[in-house]
Amino acid sequence: MIELASNLHLSQILTGEFRAWLLSGFWMSLQLTFCTLLCALPLSTAIALLRLSSVAVLRWIGFWMVEGVRSVPLLAHLLFWYFAAPELLPESARAWLYEHHAETLCAIFALTLYTSAYMAEDLRSGIRSVPTTQVEAGRSLGLSYLRTMRHVVLPQAIRIAIPPLISQTLNLWKNTSIATVIGTAELMYQAQRVETASFRGVETFLVTTLAYLTVSLLITGFAAWYQHRFPIRTA
Repeated sequence: MIELASNLHLSQILTGEFRAWLLSGFWMSLQLTFCTLLCALPLSTAIALLRLSSVAVLRWIGFWMVEGVRSVPLLAHLLFWYFAAPELLPESARAWLYEHHAETLCAIFALTLYTSAYMAEDLRSGIRSVPTTQVEAGRSLGLSYLRTMRHVVLPQAIRIAIPPLISQTLNLWKNTSIATVIGTAELMYQAQRVETASFRGVETFLVTTLAYLTVSLLITGFAAWYQHRFPIRTA
């Protein structure tokens, strides 16, 4: 162990151009996480409401949006949305996509769909945890179904669902690393680039692992703090 530590040359990785590459990849991974989270939360809410709809067709659509996405590996989603889906677009739209960082946009789109499918089930469980008397109270006040969900049910359901949603955020952060397969310049992509240029695989992937670990522990710590600060009280 001591010999291994003495053979590490982290200064070669954490200075100059290599450090810039890694920082750029780290920032891109954070951007992928935040952008996907912002897109996934409203989409997952809509899917959860579809699954709880009284209309059979809407429930069917919600069911297949969840099961259809979750039954396919994330890697396949990324490859489909980057290599196959653009070919179905009009030529002008395809040209615009390739001129505006197609690999990043396709990664966000694929990660959003994939993450939404899992978050929708967490939100659906949260909604079902709210007593039906809350819905009845809202309707008795003259609120429509959607207004009742928006003003009465969803605020309570989201608070209940926050712990599992934080867990999905942790999974999302780790899943951004798979975007390297379509050339998205996130942390893992830049780590491979540094390793190829420097021939310092141990140092490069040690730093990369610590970067993923640090953010993961921050997310886990926030989840623990939230559960301690806002414990879920059951009736």
